[in-house]
Amino acid sequence: MARSKKKKKGNKALKRIIFLFLILAILFVVLAFLTPTESEMGDGYNPSYIENLEIPSGGKGEVIHHTGYTLSYNEEYEVPQWVAYELTREEVVTQSVERKDNFREDKAVSTGSATLNDYKKSGYDRGHMAPAADFRWSFDAMNDTFYLSNMCPQTHAFNAGIWSDLEEAVRSIAYEDECIYVVTGPVLTDGPYETIGENKVAVPNYFYKVILDYSAPTVKAIGFIMPHENSKEPLSYFAVTVDEVENMTGLDFFPLLPDDEEEKLESSLDTTLWALKNFDYSLIEKVSEEGKAYVEDNSSENELRNNILEVFMEVFYHFKREVFYLIGIEKEARAIGLL
Repeated sequence: MARSKKKKKGNKALKRIIFLFLILAILFVVLAFLTPTESEMGDGYNPSYIENLEIPSGGKGEVIHHTGYTLSYNEEYEVPQWVAYELTREEVVTQSVERKDNFREDKAVSTGSATLNDYKKSGYDRGHMAPAADFRWSFDAMNDTFYLSNMCPQTHAFNAGIWSDLEEAVRSIAYEDECIYVVTGPVLTDGPYETIGENKVAVPNYFYKVILDYSAPTVKAIGFIMPHENSKEPLSYFAVTVDEVENMTGLDFFPLLPDDEEEKLESSLDTTLWALKNFDYSLIEKVSEEGKAYVEDNSSENELRNNILEVFMEVFYHFKREVFYLIGIEKEARAIGLL
């Protein structure tokens, strides 16, 4: 009787070991398909994030970092050559601070930025490049958008018209696509320009905006070039490839992308993939006691999570390679794309 009980216990333990082995085998196979291949590891594989992806190259301006965005200031024309930032769905639906028009000179510009007197009685609006409404998730971020280094002279009809429509569409796109990269500014290659103020701030003839959605399932990019005049045309009328914006501005957008991917994204255009419409403000969440939403600054947490994931991918890649080598199927694993 005691022998029978021992036998049953032994069978049960064996079944558990076999079951555990099957689970581990299935988990290994699943992870083997999800982790990078040898060529991806060689290319510096990063599964989810490219730091500073929004920053273009080219131009001759001084690069200034502010809360939530980066700009390149062109001293010759006293306007930004480009302004770049990442915009997420969470930031778009969070309106934790009210707009306060704190327009002021940017002391971070070593040569001095445009001043309030330059715009006074000029007949032009101080037109945001990085719009304040994209940064209402943080007081400091929104406040920093009122530096005059982030401004260009714009007619009121353009600033409050088609340019505002494009800014609304950017928020709609960020909401639908969860995270986008935006670069915007004036075209500074077709001068000479009308100027305003003692500092001779240039009045641009055209403005541009480029947007990258670098997340699954549809990685895509789009550009816009707008004459400095209001228009009743739909936003799609001004849509162009990113390559066309590069040709007109002399800038290189999203240079950190792999070359083949950058070439493909920047040469294609499909306006049907983009939410070119006004943002639906009913989507804004109000969850705090005061009826306002707050976005926790979790950028360091995201960076830590991405670093941990990257280390895990690399460790598991080497582990699976050793396993395939030991059981003698390394060649077959490469053939089916596992290595």
